[in-house]
Amino acid sequence: MKTIATWTALALATSLAGCTGTANSNRSLDSVHQPVVRNTIYQFDVAVGSGDLAPSEQGRLQGWLDAMGVRYGDRVAIEDPSVYGAGEAQSTIRTLVERRGLLLSQDVPVTTGAIPSGYVRVVVTRASAQVPGCPDWSSKSSINFNNATSSNYGCATNSNLAAMVADPNDLIKGNRATVNDPNSATRAIKTYREKPQTGAGELKDTATSNSGGGK
Repeated sequence: MKTIATWTALALATSLAGCTGTANSNRSLDSVHQPVVRNTIYQFDVAVGSGDLAPSEQGRLQGWLDAMGVRYGDRVAIEDPSVYGAGEAQSTIRTLVERRGLLLSQDVPVTTGAIPSGYVRVVVTRASAQVPGCPDWSSKSSINFNNATSSNYGCATNSNLAAMVADPNDLIKGNRATVNDPNSATRAIKTYREKPQTGAGELKDTATSNSGGGK
C-alpha cells in the first residue's frame, strides 16, 4: 500500500507590533518588542476504503498523531476532495481527534500538492510565538535625552507571555469561544471553588511495627 505523508512549513508570521524601534526612541509605555506568531502546517493523507478508514489506516493516522504530539493549541482539519464527501471516514477521524481533547476545525488552510483519488487529508496547524530581538541592551550605555523607555522594556513580560500561552493565535485575535461562552470564561473559577482542598480529609491511622532489634 502506498504511504503518503507530507509536511509543509507555512511561512506565515504575524507580529503584534509594527516594527522594532531604535534605542531611546520609544517615549510611550507600549513595548516595541512584541510576540511574533508563526503557523506551521503539517499534512497527512489517509486512504478511504468503502467510505471509511480501514484499521490499518486508522493505525497509521494514530501513529502520526502520536509522533506529532498533537495537543491543545493545535488545530486539526480535514480536507476531503471527494464529490459527496467521505462522511464515515470523517467521523472516524473526528473520534480519533476528540480522544485527544480536541475538536475539528472548520477552517482548512491551504496545503501543498493534490490529494490522490480515494484519500482524505488530515491537516494540523501548529502555532508558535516568540519575541525577536530580546534581550535588547542597545541603549544600556546611551544617554537618554528623550525620556524614552529602555530598549529592553517589555522583553521579559512579552517573552514569558509568548512562552506560556497555550494557543499563540489567541495573541492575535483572542479566543472567540471564551468570549461568547460564559461557561468557558468561568471554568477556572468553578474548578477552583469545587475542587476539594488538599488535606481536607481526616488523617488515616497507620499501624507501625518495630522490626528492629532495639529495646
